[in-house]
Amino acid sequence: MKKLLGKLMLKLLGWKVVLQGDADSLNRCILVVAPHTHNMEYILGNLAYWSLNKPLKIIIKDAHTKAWYGSAVRGLGGIGIDRSQKNDLINFVAKQFAKDDFSLVITPEGTRSWVPKWRKGFYHMALAAKVPIVLAAGDFKRKTVYLGYTIPYERITSVPFTEIMKEIQEYYVKNDIVPKIPENWNPNIMGAEPENGN
Repeated sequence: MKKLLGKLMLKLLGWKVVLQGDADSLNRCILVVAPHTHNMEYILGNLAYWSLNKPLKIIIKDAHTKAWYGSAVRGLGGIGIDRSQKNDLINFVAKQFAKDDFSLVITPEGTRSWVPKWRKGFYHMALAAKVPIVLAAGDFKRKTVYLGYTIPYERITSVPFTEIMKEIQEYYVKNDIVPKIPENWNPNIMGAEPENGN
């Protein structure tokens, strides 16, 4: 049902999905989603995963998974975590992967606003869970969701973190991704000041 709904909704919205790797990599990975400038990116990503019949999850406050609507949130892939406690998020993620196979959505920018550089949590999650990093992007100029570019776990463990970041940065630059709100996207993910000095 989700597969048909995902395909139908994407078609009605005029969007398409382009796979840039093996679809099987979407079964079990840290899914790095960027640029992250608007909530619409999450909606489109969900529809893309539905259309491919792949499991997608996201970490959210457990208040949402425990609320009266919690079953719906969990059904949409929500994994609740108590953020009022000092949780070890890296090990929490590794334990989730030990139980099941899925793509875990991570937005390394951490906010929909412009940021000078990415957070490193996604990298450490992939290492701890022993899963690949898969890149995803929503291009609002071409109305295309890109999925599947994979950095294998073996590569993550064999090259320096800076090399992984360079590869990811080159991916987004090469594909010329245009986000929903372009001014909120900094493609220099390793650290750069905005041109206007803000």
